[in-house]
Amino acid sequence: MMISMSAWAYTVCDVFTDAPLAGNPLAVFTDAADIPDAALGRLAREMNLSETVFVYPPQHGADARLRIFTPAKELPFAGHPVLGTAAVLGLARHLNEVRLQTGVGVVPVTLQPKGARHAFGWMRQPVPTYTPFGDVAPLLQALGAMRSTLPVEVYNNGVQHAYVALEDEEAVARLAPNLGALARLVPEIGVNCFAGRGRRWKTRMFGPGLGVPEDPATGSAAGPLAVHLLRYSLIAPGEQIEISQGAEIGRPSLLHARVNGAPHEIHQVEVGGAMVLVARGEVLL
Repeated sequence: MMISMSAWAYTVCDVFTDAPLAGNPLAVFTDAADIPDAALGRLAREMNLSETVFVYPPQHGADARLRIFTPAKELPFAGHPVLGTAAVLGLARHLNEVRLQTGVGVVPVTLQPKGARHAFGWMRQPVPTYTPFGDVAPLLQALGAMRSTLPVEVYNNGVQHAYVALEDEEAVARLAPNLGALARLVPEIGVNCFAGRGRRWKTRMFGPGLGVPEDPATGSAAGPLAVHLLRYSLIAPGEQIEISQGAEIGRPSLLHARVNGAPHEIHQVEVGGAMVLVARGEVLL
């Protein structure tokens, strides 16, 4: 009896780092046209990374179309998958700009190649909307935090993120949240706890309801964080900030963000970071 087998190639890159085995790892299936839809979520669970990307032929003037999966669900947009996929495709195709079609529209990424395996990129993110969180007390209790030094608000740029400001970076590092309680309380929202000043900030993102207990680097949250800081006059328009993340789970990451506009009139949100290719392989089914 003959048994047919399919082989689907993927590349693994580490995003928001220039050193292998740090940052946020990403699996990119660079030609997903023949992968059955029913297999996408299962492949993402097999990869067991924060996100896995499936690349399709382009539409609407883009260079490629993406579908993005966590181990638990499909997302219309995410930061490190867009930046990492742009670098994977850009390095392979010798492109300095890659336009990627996502569930929230086409996201342009400008790239600076740093050799055959390294690149630095800036993505222009959708300008987020924002609303008050609501009842903050249960959220703080689940986090093990006493209070937020800024109003807790939820931003949406295709993914929803709530922002809790703590008194200092040590308080962020000490957090040991009740992940089960968070998953029940905010199943569709990533919770970002941050502190810092000036151009340097530290953050941790907990998304157990999204299938990501703690994320090493959250590009979709970095842009709204910069918007949040600008709205409360903690940074200036156009000021580039550095965001450290992931140290507590052994994946140190560095993200860059900047926002143009005024506190109540945001014109442009950009998030940048480095990327390095670390592995290639095939899934055989």
